[in-house]
Amino acid sequence: MISDTLGAGLTGIQRGLDGLRRDARTIADQTLPRATAPARDALPDALVGLRQDQIQVAAGARVVRAADETLGTLLDIRA
Repeated sequence: MISDTLGAGLTGIQRGLDGLRRDARTIADQTLPRATAPARDALPDALVGLRQDQIQVAAGARVVRAADETLGTLLDIRA
């Protein structure tokens, strides 16, 4: 059960980091001089995506922290 929770938290962190990389790349591509006007429509979506990714990483970290605290409590009870 704890390992499933840890896995879910780590998966959330990894997906958030992947999204951050993707959205940061999109933003960088949009700010280069070669970007055309129609392509700039991706910029607002990427900026919103960055915030969503940040929230996902933070949520995953909270899940991992909660699982760690639960495991620590179980070990303390057992000892």
